[in-house]
Amino acid sequence: MSVRIRTITFDAGPDHYAVGRFWAELLGYGDVPGNPNHPDDPETVIIGPDGGPAILFLPVPEPKTVKNRVHLDLEPENETRDEAVQRALRLGATQVADHRNPDGSGFVQLADPAGNEFCIEGSAAERARFAQPAT
Repeated sequence: MSVRIRTITFDAGPDHYAVGRFWAELLGYGDVPGNPNHPDDPETVIIGPDGGPAILFLPVPEPKTVKNRVHLDLEPENETRDEAVQRALRLGATQVADHRNPDGSGFVQLADPAGNEFCIEGSAAERARFAQPAT
């Protein structure tokens, strides 16, 4: 027996729509076909182009106060880690910590507009390069 992840749910503060739009832009996700999101909806839900797990953003009245117990680690598909970090910052993320290493490995910890932490790691090509012995 097994189960699969159907939806990942975020407490998104009072502006769940803006947080959902941030993640849609960052991940290349969109609205559920036939169910577009609107700012006055009671929730915002986005889904990946491959139909993977949906991400649901719920409004909550209280601000985030402690570190997430669970967070997403993102792997860029068609850009470098540093390009993805810069794009996330332009979209409204804030940098929490920088764990990049001199050899180019490592990750950057960021927070979305509601304060939910996430990390951006190197792409598969970048990670393969880190694993190669220096010549």
